[in-house]
This record gives sequence, C-alpha cells and structure tokens, in this order.
Amino acid sequence: MKLVIIEGLGKKDTIKKYLGDDYEVVATKGHVRDLPQKSLAVNPKNNFEVQYEIMPDKKDIVKMLKEKSSKADSIYLATDPDREGEAISWHLCSILDLNPNDPIRIQFNEITKNAITKGLENPRAIDLNLVNAQQTRRIIDRLVGYGVSPKACRQISPNLSAGRVQSVALRLVVDREKEIRNFVPQEFWTMVASLTKGNSDVFKASLAKYKNKKIVPASKEEVDEILSKVSDGKYIVKNIKKSLSKQSPSAPYTTSTMQQDALAKIGSLKQVSKCAQELYEGVTLGSEGKVALITYIRTDSVRVAPEAQAMAREYISRVYGDKYVPKTPNMYKTKGSAQDAHEAIRPISLERTPEKVKEFLSSDNYKLYKLIYNRFLASQMTPATFDSVAVEIDNNDYTFKCTGKTPVFDGYTVLSQTTKKAKQPSEDDEAEGVNNKLPEMNEGDELTFKEMATNQKFTKPPSRYTEASLVKEMEEKGIGRPATYTPTITLLAARKYVDKEAKYLFPTELGEKLTDFLVKNYEGLFNVKFTADMENKLDQIANNEIDFLAVMKKFNDYLEKLLGQYLPPEKTGIMCEKCGHEMVKRVSKYGEFLACSNYPQCKHILNTNNPEEHIGQCPQCGSELVKKVSKYGEFIACSNYPTCKYIQGVDNVVGKCPQCGGDVLERKSRTGKIFYGCKNFPKCQFSSWEIPLETKCPKCDSYLTTKEINGNQRHKCSNPQCDFTEIVKKDSENV
Repeated sequence: MKLVIIEGLGKKDTIKKYLGDDYEVVATKGHVRDLPQKSLAVNPKNNFEVQYEIMPDKKDIVKMLKEKSSKADSIYLATDPDREGEAISWHLCSILDLNPNDPIRIQFNEITKNAITKGLENPRAIDLNLVNAQQTRRIIDRLVGYGVSPKACRQISPNLSAGRVQSVALRLVVDREKEIRNFVPQEFWTMVASLTKGNSDVFKASLAKYKNKKIVPASKEEVDEILSKVSDGKYIVKNIKKSLSKQSPSAPYTTSTMQQDALAKIGSLKQVSKCAQELYEGVTLGSEGKVALITYIRTDSVRVAPEAQAMAREYISRVYGDKYVPKTPNMYKTKGSAQDAHEAIRPISLERTPEKVKEFLSSDNYKLYKLIYNRFLASQMTPATFDSVAVEIDNNDYTFKCTGKTPVFDGYTVLSQTTKKAKQPSEDDEAEGVNNKLPEMNEGDELTFKEMATNQKFTKPPSRYTEASLVKEMEEKGIGRPATYTPTITLLAARKYVDKEAKYLFPTELGEKLTDFLVKNYEGLFNVKFTADMENKLDQIANNEIDFLAVMKKFNDYLEKLLGQYLPPEKTGIMCEKCGHEMVKRVSKYGEFLACSNYPQCKHILNTNNPEEHIGQCPQCGSELVKKVSKYGEFIACSNYPTCKYIQGVDNVVGKCPQCGGDVLERKSRTGKIFYGCKNFPKCQFSSWEIPLETKCPKCDSYLTTKEINGNQRHKCSNPQCDFTEIVKKDSENV
C-alpha cells in the first residue's frame, strides 16, 4: 500500500478517485506541529534553536499518521504547493522518521488525473529553502508577539496582540481614519456646456483651460466672471483628434485580485476564501463525483501555462470565432515583488462552463466560479476596439473639451453585457465632457450653445477601507503574501481592533490606542517599508539568495534594541492624597486605574472612572463606600474590606425593555463582552447586543437598536428581515 499525505481534508475524495486502490489518502488538516502557545520556544543565543511540539488538537491525527506510515510500502507528502505546505511536509519527516532528502515530496497546481500522475512521476526532496523561509517568518512573528504584546498589555489593556503584519494592516486603517477626520473640503465648480451642431443631438463639453492652462473655478464669483466672458462669445471647434483605441482584457486572477472582485458579489473575505477552497478541492458534479474546478488559489502570479493557453485558444476559436483569438497568446507581467511560484487562478477545463455546473454549486460558489472562468477566458481573447474622438472648443480663450467613443469590435467584451446596450454617461462623466457619440465636426465649425450647467462641489476625503481595498493596498505595498490576506484582516475584526459597518472598516477605540502606542514606541518596526522589506527578504531566503540565520540575527538585534527602551507610565497631574507623589496610569486585567508613582513605598490606587467620587456610608459598619471594578463590571463595596465585606451592584440603566417595559441594564458576560438585558430577568428573557430604543422602525414598526460608530450613533432595525439603518450625528442630524 502506498500512502499519500495531503493537507486539506476537502480534496481527499477528489484525489483518491484518481489514484486507485493501491493508494491510501489521509489528511493532516493543516499544520500538525508548531511552537507551543505558552512559551517563547525560540533560543536566539543558540542559532535560533526552536522547540516544536505536536499541536494539542492534532495528537489523534499524528497517531493515525504514524500507524498508517508504519504499514506503508511508500510514502508521498502532497501538502499544498507553497511555503506552509513545504514546512508541513518537513515537520512530517521529523514526526514519521522520514529522510527529507529522499524523493518523497510531490506537488501539483491543480487536482486532475494528469497533474497528480505527473507529480507522482517526479517526486523530489523537501525544499529546505522554502522551509527556512517559512520558519524565519514564524520565528520572527513569535519574537515580535512575545516581545511587544506584553508591553502593550501593560500600557493599554490586557489580552492585546501586536503582530508584525497584522499591526501594520491595522495602522493602514487607523491612518486612513485620521486622514478622513483631518480632511478639510475644498470648494470647486464644474461648468458643462450643452452644444449642438446643426440638427445633431445635444452633447456635453466641460470647461478645461483658460489660455491653454488648466482651470478649475474655486468660487461662485469665478464662475460668474467666466459666464460673463463666454455668454456673448462663439463656440468654435479648435482641435479634433481621432484615433482607434484599444481596450485590452485584464490579466487572469491572482489571490488578491480575485478577492477584490469577489467581495462585491459574495460579501466577506472569509466566505470568498471558503468558496475558493471548495472550488479548488473539488465539488460533487452528479455522477462524475467530486471534481476540482480551478487551479491552486494562493498565488501572486499572472503566468499561464502554455497548455492552458492552447486550451483557451482552441475553445475561443470554436465557440466565438477566429477573430477573437489573438495572433500570439496574451502575456501578462507579474509584479516584481511576486513569488511567481504558481500559475494564475484559472478554470481547469473550459468545457465545464459556469452554466453547465451551476446546478451542482452553491450560489456563492457559482458566482466565484463564473468570475474566475470569465476572467481567464477574457484574458486570452483579443482587445475591444473603439473609434475615439477628442474635441477642443474655444470661446474667448476658454477651452471646453469633449470626448466620444464608438465601439468598432467587441473583442473580449463579448463575454459581458456592456456592449449590448450603450452605457449612459454619469454625472461625473458629463462633468468631464464624456459622451457616447459626437456629431461629425471639423476644425473651425461654429456650434450652437443651448445651456450652461454649473455645479458647486467639494473635494472628498479618501474612502474608508473595505476588505477588498485593504487587500489591494496590502498587495500594492508588499505587506503579507496571498496566503496571509484573509487571516490577517479576519483577525483584526476578531480582536475588536476594527468594526465593519456596511462594507467599510472602522478602527475601534482599542485599535487606535494600540496603533498609537506601537507607532509612538516602535515606529521603526510597525511601518509599511520595514514590513515590505522583510517580505522581500523571506522571498530571497526561499530562492536561496540570502542566509536565513543572518536575517533572523539582524532582526533580533534590532528588536532587542527597541524592547530595551524604557517606556514610562503616562503621567496624570493628579497628586497622591497619601504621600503627595504624582499618580500615573496603570492597567490590570480589570481595566485602567491610577497608581502612586511612589510604589512600592506607597500603594495608594484610584479608580479612573471617578477617582474622587464618594458613594456614601456603608449600612453595615458606617465606613465610606467606594466604587470598584471586577471582570464582570462595576460594583460598590465597603472601604473597610476585608473587615467588612458589604457589596452592592451598580445598575446602569440604558433604556426600556421592548417586551415588558422594564429597565434595560448594561451587563457583562463571563467572557467580558457587554450586552443589555431586562432587569426583570428571569421573568423577562429579553437581551440584546445593542441598546434598544423606544423609537419604532419607519419600515416595519419593530423597535430600533443603537450603537456608537466613530462618535455618531447608528440606528438599526431589530428585525433581521428589515434592512433599515441610519446614522445620527452628534448634533442629531440624520444622514
């Protein structure tokens, strides 16, 4: 019996059906060995010696693997074809007592009979360069996490995590939010003339220049001055430029570009990744059984294998005609920072069209497969061509411009509906003088003026990141690699560093505090340039261009220097009432508090919520009552504790119960998460993650809930079937 060890359980049946009865296929379900969670396990002083351990939830799998391998005649390691997959195979060699130099590693970019057979015919040794690159990443990330995270916890809040890539991605979101807050809108005006020539339809021309210099009116006074000068003037065609323009298809998908396009149709990065994994591992196509539909999904390359190009050219010629097949195959340039280890993401067979397999796919899987299929097919087709014309029109030294574009040959756009019905120019298009069609004009022609549209506008701040645009930004700046985009962005939300409202990402207060702390104290570590440079070094290690130990040593020396800096606690200006020293901010697992800077000589502390608040007298002993905080929230206790153990709860009433009319109180769950429940519990079982309002939904009459988003209140209908939502600014103006 021959044993094939793969990584993902989802592709087990797909691979098994191509191998036959002589093979047994088992899955590791990801990594089986890693650094322990509760210790550093890395010794920088001994060439970064690492202590790995079997992951607690993988002990049964490892036991099974040992039993199977002991009975196998041959063992093949077929984990995923990337650094993580190579590292898993390397760990398996250690666990199963295999020689990593033996030809036991096989890989394939797609799960087909031909690809698997080819992989089995060409086994190789473990690529230690790829393993070293993965280990370097893992060790450096561990050094950062164990070095910086505890300091952030002591300064800000418990259970914080600082990650080498994660924190830089968070910084992008925080910096964008600050940019939006600080943005000062600038006024500008557009001027668009409606013109005709003879009996032609009206077309639009926008103000562009004055005496051949670009002009953008900045006030109503400027607009009025221009109107006064052009109102009596003639609109004369000054310059005409005609051309045959081409619109080339986009390159086939990489992980990043696929995620960006798919998010608009599927909704969340996590769901897009799930769908892609299923399409790659295989879906059940009726009597065919489980069939893989796309190639490997973690890639930053736009390269296409020659056999795939030949397949596409034959299919396009047969289905669409020879005129849609370019003379030579379209080639696309992969970005310089890309690893280019795999092909672009593409369908395995063009005969399995999205419509043919639709009945076997979930709605989201169908949407994603159609995107991948059409993108690849289009990438191998001829460009679309257009007759384009650009016209400049003069009036008293003011130049108005307009453009028109008429389709000549649809080319790759035959795959979409865009050429079947002319797209009408938008308001922004008209402001730029864009038209579907222009009348025939010659230089010197006088045009008929119909009207002038003037619009006051203001510059807009940059948009907040969506998951899609954040992935794009990370890719462009070289932060992370295809396999890391989804887990990085998902982790930001899981740790409550960002919130997602509609499709936009907002940094939470905690996320901003963490970023400010990291930038203030470790800016050299948590910045885009440093992070991108480290990714390039990992690529160089994978290509055997630099020594991985040298990279880790240089990084560790720099990290130790940063961590050796003293981070003084934040001063408050409040003087200790016991000894007169200044109070400083401290953080415990129960939250922020003030402590005397003269500690341990003086151990006086104050609750930051209201350090000088006097609650009253204890009903049991007459001592002063003070407000305290536990992990379950605030409570009132006797200051004479432990002699007197009197305590009472603090009811924070936030609203009225929509079910029984009783008070709704703020509560804290055992995990520390805030929720809102009825005071009449258990008689009334009402609870909510958001504060209920007495206001009714204007759409369905259900009660509304409210949540603070960036200082404003977001009102939302409590009925999950209703989509009503509104943002209420601080001045209560609804938007």
